[in-house]
Amino acid sequence: MSDKVWCEDETLQQDLERIAASNVIDWEKLRGKRVLVTGATGLIGSILARALVCAGKSRGLNLRVLALVRNRAKAEKLFAPFLGEGLEIFTCDILAPIEALGEIDYIVHGASVTTSKDFVDHPVETILTALKGTENLLELAREKHVQGMVYLSSMEAYGVVDAEHYNVRESDYGYIDPLLVRSSYSESKRMAEGLCGAYAHEYQVPVKTVRLAQTFGAGIPEGENRVFAQFARSILTGKDIVLHTDGSKAHCYCYTADAVCGILKVLLDGAPGEAYNVSNEETFSTIREMAEMVIAEYPESGSELVFDIPEDMNQFGYAPTSRMLINAEKLRTLGWRPEVDLKEMFRRLIASMRQTWKEFV
Repeated sequence: MSDKVWCEDETLQQDLERIAASNVIDWEKLRGKRVLVTGATGLIGSILARALVCAGKSRGLNLRVLALVRNRAKAEKLFAPFLGEGLEIFTCDILAPIEALGEIDYIVHGASVTTSKDFVDHPVETILTALKGTENLLELAREKHVQGMVYLSSMEAYGVVDAEHYNVRESDYGYIDPLLVRSSYSESKRMAEGLCGAYAHEYQVPVKTVRLAQTFGAGIPEGENRVFAQFARSILTGKDIVLHTDGSKAHCYCYTADAVCGILKVLLDGAPGEAYNVSNEETFSTIREMAEMVIAEYPESGSELVFDIPEDMNQFGYAPTSRMLINAEKLRTLGWRPEVDLKEMFRRLIASMRQTWKEFV
């Protein structure tokens, strides 16, 4: 492995090196290839793009990464150490046809609206980004005759499942009310998956779908406000963890580096037209249980659990309360295994935030 320091975040550096050293991934399939990553400044996209560069250099793969972004200045700052090392930045709106990229061998399509409040405030944009953006990437994949493509979907595509059938495999689906504004995300993810299946069937585009459990870890962007970041921020500032629900929603999680390895495994070895869950079933817990676990792990913070439940929770854009264990057995049959448990996920997240977020440095 190379001893090159790719980023100031020591925890993220370790994650990039771990991904690059993974023997689960058949790296030789990427030798001399060009990989397009959309949503490349997002959490998963940015770690994936950087890990590919790290692996390319350490393994001598002559691998090129094309990072497709909307904000070039943001991307240049994020990827500064990687420019000229195998990564190129392309500014593009995925709602328009994508051109002038040259040859492309693989695509990971991660561009999406991801903020819960935007699902409620901007439902039209949420839907069109998923549908039109995915159509344009599928057309690009078709035109370039790519060897593989992954669409990054979400566990929210399952909707609300019955309580007695909470252990969810790829063929299990719950209920989504398409007329609820909050459904703009889950319904459009489900439809974009259908579009991927249609392109695989009709045009033989080798596209696969990855359904991610909620994913977090080192390298989350400063200002992130999802529940895991709120918990970590409370621990770091010694403030109480405040829940705006009863905390009964129960889901699985997945560490970022584990998720990236899963995505690459599906990209290279998954079956076209099929979906794969990426999740660590051992992390299954309610929001309340997770909050209590974090507080117990960091007693020195003095943080306590507080409930402040508003009359109208729609203002927060939260997903419906549900129990859903995302079963990743299908992906495990390909040889992938998650390695980081929930306590370690928070330990690494907090270490990363403490070192890199301005409010804590």
